Amino acid sequence: MADERSFFGKQKPSMSKAGSALPASLAGQEHYHGHRERLRDRFRELGDTALADYEILELLLFRLIPRRDTKPIAKALIERFGSLSGVFGAPPALLTEVKGVGEAVALDLKLISTVAHRTLKSELRSKQVLSSWSSVIQYCHAAMAHETREQFRILFLDKRNVLIADEVQGRGTVDHTPVYPREVVKRALELSATAMILVHNHPSGDPTPSRADIDMTKVIIDAAKALDITVHDHVIIGKDGHVSLKGLKLI
Repeated sequence: MADERSFFGKQKPSMSKAGSALPASLAGQEHYHGHRERLRDRFRELGDTALADYEILELLLFRLIPRRDTKPIAKALIERFGSLSGVFGAPPALLTEVKGVGEAVALDLKLISTVAHRTLKSELRSKQVLSSWSSVIQYCHAAMAHETREQFRILFLDKRNVLIADEVQGRGTVDHTPVYPREVVKRALELSATAMILVHNHPSGDPTPSRADIDMTKVIIDAAKALDITVHDHVIIGKDGHVSLKGLKLI
């Protein structure tokens, strides 16, 4: 598939009211050029709080699609995926279903999303995770909330509750991920972890734990406890929030 950024650069020249092509000096002066400068000025002078989500996305798309009015594309992306985080969390195949977004732009959006995830993850390193709980939730939400299949993730901690490793142990269907408690404990021993935080997502968006979620967590807790490994919590991530099994006093 052709890179849409070059495709948009090959559009026909603008026509004057008389029907003839505009002079070369005016050919590139599309109506959106002034809009772009005004939007940049607002961001420069007032910061991101002065802009709607679609305008933030529009500013970014200026760089990715330099020769096209990106406002309709930004609005279509927000409408399709519900929010700015939904856009960045969407799979590339779904992004390209939006008119004006080709493979190259979809890849760029996913790259930016990855940078954001890595930034959030770096904030957890060398910190006591339990005292940085909001950062843990932000990272897990960014990494998992918009996945279309369930993931089972484990944060492995040392005796000071500092993050050793963050690993996805399993991927499943839209409503189920197979989890093997023996494998979870085995991996903790391999990493010399003394504690864990379990995390998984609900692609339906509702983070309410199921009976199976609760039972599986208790099995892992019992298996880990026999080897002096603590399970601090099991967090379920949904599109609009999260649930802590410990907070609900279910474990």
